[in-house]
Amino acid sequence: MKIEFRDSFIIKLNRQINYIATDKPQAARKFRKDLLLRIQGLTEHPFQYRKSIYSESDQVRDLVFKGYTVVYKVDEQKNLISIFALVKNEI
Repeated sequence: MKIEFRDSFIIKLNRQINYIATDKPQAARKFRKDLLLRIQGLTEHPFQYRKSIYSESDQVRDLVFKGYTVVYKVDEQKNLISIFALVKNEI
């Protein structure tokens, strides 16, 4: 499957990386690298993560990573995974 990053995700990710980098630039680079590696793993098993709490559709999934949720949609007909949201988990 191919991965598509929507602008809404890219903007939110860049904001978060910049925020982390104000105190710890190396941690920001590691966070970005590790998150993108985890997302890349979706190409093999796109349904491995839970059904999204933000949508009724079974095609929308939540990848939870270090206190953040990456929300993505799997389109099997187009062979495409659309990454469209990054949400900070609040307790």
